[in-house]
Amino acid sequence: MPKMKTKSAAKKRFKVTANGRVVAGQAGKRHGMIKRTNKFIRDARGTTILSAADEKIVKLYLPYA
Repeated sequence: MPKMKTKSAAKKRFKVTANGRVVAGQAGKRHGMIKRTNKFIRDARGTTILSAADEKIVKLYLPYA
């Protein structure tokens, strides 16, 4: 059986933690900061753990993670 290929887009954007959760960068901070609240900008720093439903989808793209 040949090896499965990892989706290149997924390996650049997601990381799987030791516990098997998927970490991703926060969405919504590329542009339009003037209309966002300061609270939103603060809360959108760093990374976030994906929901269980999104996690299942991403793990299909990362077969060896």
